[in-house]
Amino acid sequence: MVVPANVTHLRFTIVGIQVRNLKKKKTCVKPTCKLLVQRSQKEDGVNGVTENSFTKYLFPRYPELARQFYRYIHKLGKCKNKHIPLATFRHQCERILAILDDNAIIDTYVRMFCTDPEEASVTPDDLRSLLYVSYKLSMDYYPEGPQTCMLINKTLTAVVGGCFNKADSHSVNFVVRWLEEHCHRLVFPVHRYCVHLLATRHRELESQLESSPGESGTGIELATPVLDRVGPTVALLPVSAAWLVAATLPQVYTRPLKPPPVAHSGSNSASAAWMSRLVCALPSHWVPLYSSNEHGLGANRFLHHTLAYRGPTLVVVAGSAEGGESVTVVVASSQEWRETHQYWGGPDCALLQLYPTYSLVERAPRMLYLNTSIRGYPKGLRAGSDPRAPILSINEGFDAFTFKGVPYPLKAIEVWGCGDCALRESQLDVKKWQVKEAERHRNVKISAADWIEHPDRYLLEMAGRPQYNTTAS
Repeated sequence: MVVPANVTHLRFTIVGIQVRNLKKKKTCVKPTCKLLVQRSQKEDGVNGVTENSFTKYLFPRYPELARQFYRYIHKLGKCKNKHIPLATFRHQCERILAILDDNAIIDTYVRMFCTDPEEASVTPDDLRSLLYVSYKLSMDYYPEGPQTCMLINKTLTAVVGGCFNKADSHSVNFVVRWLEEHCHRLVFPVHRYCVHLLATRHRELESQLESSPGESGTGIELATPVLDRVGPTVALLPVSAAWLVAATLPQVYTRPLKPPPVAHSGSNSASAAWMSRLVCALPSHWVPLYSSNEHGLGANRFLHHTLAYRGPTLVVVAGSAEGGESVTVVVASSQEWRETHQYWGGPDCALLQLYPTYSLVERAPRMLYLNTSIRGYPKGLRAGSDPRAPILSINEGFDAFTFKGVPYPLKAIEVWGCGDCALRESQLDVKKWQVKEAERHRNVKISAADWIEHPDRYLLEMAGRPQYNTTAS
């Protein structure tokens, strides 16, 4: 097969860009490595990088991440002493900064947090430790200030339970495949943070050598959606669950805003711009559209608050079985909700199980269904690519649902809008127009002459009310 010249040129261009970026990353890690060696020589009397200096000056706020990172590159470098020589340390850091493939990123950090790298097996505690570091980073650099979530243990338990399913351990490859399938962006904040510090930490170190070491996170945003709370706070979608769901769904739900321009001069401007694009991403806001705890539970309430929002949404459904087992699922729609007798939806629609164990149940086009008024067709809300056996089915009254064949009483529903602020404002404008139209039609005055031929007159007579007021009303 003959490859067109323009395709060949494009391939060489892409390779050239990757090579230039790799050279820039290798250059920007040099100062940090040298400064760490200087601090190790002064404080520990060692010609290399010690774990003490590595933790104290690079990751002072995250000692667990520092311990696992240092232990990992020490093992890869086959170091015979407790410290890491400068050449080895720099080489291993450059290797990590050069990782571009998503699969390689996940594999690297899963191996990094393994208790026993020789066996290449991962325990539930290993995965939990990695996920907690990712969560802590995301919450510490939350756009609206550091956050805490009281349900983080429940969220982490759901992920670990979904991956291990009561098993004592799994191979690294199994855990990597599971993370790729169910929450492929969950580990990326750790990599972004490590890349950022390895490439830029020397700037703070140079100005802090004579003062107490600190850690700056200026310009770091790790793309966790901001939850806009209106009214009383509800717990169907806590911050930790939003962090988890955002790491699973396509970026149409978490599409970040463009980062602010970074003003740099000199030879490092291109490298700084590249790092800004990698790390700095202002996340979108998720706006509450409907909460059954606040607006009431029912199909009409759901339709009133959800329809006319022309953007991606999340429908969070919570139920509890008679035996006490509760389940929470999330229906992700990349399009505006609409009533129809046919299944609809784009390729970015998905169904997730949030609790008690986490998993991406299905992601497919034409898997959503909503019908509350069309006769002759099933009523309610459904999700699943097989119309004959939907995975999730909410009944017409919105008081019960079936998930994977198991019936549950419906406890609560939340709907979150994942688009920009303009979409929410547009929906509110539509609602205001509908209210005005309803008021206008309700106050229409009909003359006696018009009433004689009015269709409502014949409906009243058919209903058994032949006497009526013939004056204008």
